[in-house]
Amino acid sequence: MPLEDHLLTESRNPLSEAIDTLSPSEIVRLMNAEDARVVAAVSAESDAIARAIEWAAERFRRGGRLIYVGAGTSGRLGVLDASECPPTFSTPPEMVVGLIAGGPSALTRAVEGAEDDPDRGAADLEALSVGPDDLVVGIATSGRTPYVLGAIRAARRVGAATVGIACNRPSLLGAEVDLDIAPLVGPEIVAGSTRLKSGTATKMILNMISTGAMVRIGKTLGNRMIDMKTSNEKLRIRARRMLRELAGVDDAAAAEILGQCGGRLKPALVVAMAGVEPEAAHRLLDSHGGQVRAAVAAAIGAGD
Repeated sequence: MPLEDHLLTESRNPLSEAIDTLSPSEIVRLMNAEDARVVAAVSAESDAIARAIEWAAERFRRGGRLIYVGAGTSGRLGVLDASECPPTFSTPPEMVVGLIAGGPSALTRAVEGAEDDPDRGAADLEALSVGPDDLVVGIATSGRTPYVLGAIRAARRVGAATVGIACNRPSLLGAEVDLDIAPLVGPEIVAGSTRLKSGTATKMILNMISTGAMVRIGKTLGNRMIDMKTSNEKLRIRARRMLRELAGVDDAAAAEILGQCGGRLKPALVVAMAGVEPEAAHRLLDSHGGQVRAAVAAAIGAGD
């Protein structure tokens, strides 16, 4: 019996056997009910996702990277998550990287056979000079995509930590990685169309890993995105507003402090909240892992 016959992601969903006879409203209700299962499936993997967050944060703290590897929808989701980190968290583009089988052209059209080449997966990963300070996350809904498996094996050969995200368990990917994340969302509404529930679960998990890791390394204060440079008027207004709200200064003072800090909000917050000079604010942030709360507490404590 072919392996595909045993994959949860390839099986038929009995609830949608007659989907082609349903009205649009009935299709919406059916899909919405099935999508609701995704949250529980992701929740069941909470402990593993939390470990992945801490592993990513640890790599970031020592100058390493988070690298996603996937094919098709899985690859596109990895590239999407990576591409959203620089504008959201002011990270350099090489800090979170997405590799997709077939290269950039595969983002908009299928590249035939690209996902079936494990050697290409290994070569694409090796081209990034991956090492022990990096975390490589293989994304393969089926858990058996050769391109992803090739990349994961290459990552392990050089001592990188590895995580697998699949929607089947057990899986070939799960057996190859250091940490297996497997949200079991069940059969898709359209059999085998893993851009649906499986894709939604994958997007949720990638959101958690990258956002959680960024929070852990001090890219936010509370739920505010504070690691930003005020490069346009919209961001200047946002930065002044956050300084007013978080540090209790007026708009004129907020603008002045931001100017003293070269438009960087994080040191400006330390200046405003701790009453220190910009140079001291930078030193405090550097010595406290970029954490504004810790830097401010240290400055206030030193002044007692």
